[in-house]
Amino acid sequence: MKIFKDKHILQKEILKTKGISFVPTMGGLHKGHISLIKQSKKFKFKTLVSIFVNPKQFNKKSDFRSYPRNKKKDIKLLKKLKVNYLYIPTFKDIYGFKPKNKIFLDKSSKRLCGKFRKGHFEGVLDVVNRFIEIIKPKYIFLGKKDYQQLYLIKKHIEKSKIKSKIVECKTIRENNGVAFSTRNLSLNKNQMKIASNIFYYLSNLKKKIKKKNGQFKISLIKKNLIKIGAKKIDYIENYNLKNFKKVKNSNKKFNLFFAYYIKNTRLIDNI
Repeated sequence: MKIFKDKHILQKEILKTKGISFVPTMGGLHKGHISLIKQSKKFKFKTLVSIFVNPKQFNKKSDFRSYPRNKKKDIKLLKKLKVNYLYIPTFKDIYGFKPKNKIFLDKSSKRLCGKFRKGHFEGVLDVVNRFIEIIKPKYIFLGKKDYQQLYLIKKHIEKSKIKSKIVECKTIRENNGVAFSTRNLSLNKNQMKIASNIFYYLSNLKKKIKKKNGQFKISLIKKNLIKIGAKKIDYIENYNLKNFKKVKNSNKKFNLFFAYYIKNTRLIDNI
């Protein structure tokens, strides 16, 4: 595995290849990331993984500072997975140039996480746009856990007529149902148990919604989640995955989207 910290040296290297399969990460690698990398390796192109904790997508400085990091462990894992390239850029390497493409921010960016994390998706799309211009990947592998993010990146790529193609990958879960996330590293055993109980409560809720034609009382559900152990709930809403619009009729296909806090750790998921 070749490691790069300078975009110009990286570009010289990857110009020799037929194309790149790109897996963007902020490190703190887990089984969800491993699944993306394994999916990438099934394609005919070389796999490039990036590790960059992007400060511009954090709406709180304290959240950026406390975000779990373990670069040595990540590098060891990526070597074991026989990844071709690892790109660990500095802030200046990513933000020290003006991108050719302007960011397209779909109106759905104002909903769900966009409503509660001001500037978050602007930061995400900015950094992804820059990575795309540096790497020019054939494929970008993204997980469905961060579905709103995935949807907005796809919209930006379509609108900007970028040739890179998004490959949507299924959410990988712990044995207790909780979606793998770097933020899970901030939870102790008891807190993970709370997250598991919330997952199963909301899974059962989705089944009930389907039976009751989409009707559910948010205030009651939030009270129940607080009883289970959530500190705060940002949202619980059902959305159509294709057009990312709120679903009123439960006969249509939808996922239940939710974001909540256990102590100071914010978790998101959709089921």
